[in-house]
Amino acid sequence: MPLLVTDYSWIQTDSTVHINVPLKGAKSANVDIVCTDEYLKVHFPPFLFEAFLSEPVDDDRSTAKIGNGVAVISLSKRNNKVWECLMISTNDKEKKREIRERALLKLREKHAAASKAKAEKQRTEKKYALETMMKLEKDERERIQKIKDTERERTTAELEAWQLMQKKKAEEEEEEARLKLQTQRGNQDKAKAVTKKQEGGCSGGRKVKPDGRGSSEAKSKKKHVDVPAPRVPGNIPVTFTPRVFPTALRESRVPEEEEWLKKQAAARCAVNADVEELKDLKEEERNPDWLKEKGDKCFATGNYLAALNAYNLAIRLNRKIPALYSNRAACHLKLRNLHKAIEDSSQALELLTPPVGANAAARARAHVRRGSALCQLQLHAEGLQDYQAALKIDPHNKALQEDTQRVRDFIQGTAADPETQ
Repeated sequence: MPLLVTDYSWIQTDSTVHINVPLKGAKSANVDIVCTDEYLKVHFPPFLFEAFLSEPVDDDRSTAKIGNGVAVISLSKRNNKVWECLMISTNDKEKKREIRERALLKLREKHAAASKAKAEKQRTEKKYALETMMKLEKDERERIQKIKDTERERTTAELEAWQLMQKKKAEEEEEEARLKLQTQRGNQDKAKAVTKKQEGGCSGGRKVKPDGRGSSEAKSKKKHVDVPAPRVPGNIPVTFTPRVFPTALRESRVPEEEEWLKKQAAARCAVNADVEELKDLKEEERNPDWLKEKGDKCFATGNYLAALNAYNLAIRLNRKIPALYSNRAACHLKLRNLHKAIEDSSQALELLTPPVGANAAARARAHVRRGSALCQLQLHAEGLQDYQAALKIDPHNKALQEDTQRVRDFIQGTAADPETQ
């Protein structure tokens, strides 16, 4: 059953009503606001604010802003007049249920109309985009076809001109060859006539036949190629780097886990060696891990002041180890330094990022310690959020379930203060 918010405030003008609803530490992402012309609901678990408005409002012009832990709802009046009261003065549950159901029905119809309008707009835009694309493609096809036709005409004209030129050239070569043949025949006739006029001229021509012997025999010698021997078979051992996180690769978040490992490695290297208290310590004692172990032993024996001093010196040496802040928060809880416990728990949660399986237990402890400190400061609603965050990390922890239920019962007024039990 949700907790009703009663510590709200409202002011009005002739045209607008402003309602301030405190969010009690809730994040803006967890706030759900529903508004119609006669009904207003602000839901942020486990709290609920409902307003059955006494006069109708224009929900289309109404606005809501969330910030600084307050939700400010500005409702635009339909009738410009001063309201006597914000909500109707009735305790009739049936009437309120009817108003609530009517408001939810209007809201669903409004969302359905908005979805339909959005879908229609998307269809129209898609149709327009398709028509525009088809038109562009048609213009592109026409442009390409025009280029093809122009190129075809140009090529045809060039081919006809080349064929005509070749024809003319062939005719000229044929005429030149005919004239040359006539000239050769005339020269031969003149030579024959000169030869007949010679008297007793006996010209013996010896013809030398060249004795050309072409040696067509070509001998090719193939070179002998040495073939290497087969390789000796063997086995290559293959090893894989072991995963630090036990989860399967398909279930894990590798980038977050790698970032967490890098932050831890960097934290181990970030040691401040200039602390004055180190001068009195041995070399092996100048180590944050050794001081943490010493603080853990002192805490286990109930010596919380000594444990606190050890954690303080370790943090001065290295401010990047979240376990030091979380353990110091536990010491502050025992010593009733509640505000310091909240600060150290918050610092530990900031260092325990990104959230992975390896730091889940540490995050749960930090949430429980901060929630316990908040409850002891009578901030039970804020403390419940930390307990719920820890329960979300470790949902099977029986003790944590019981503590969370006790805080919830106290907030609802059915149990005593859980921190005094």
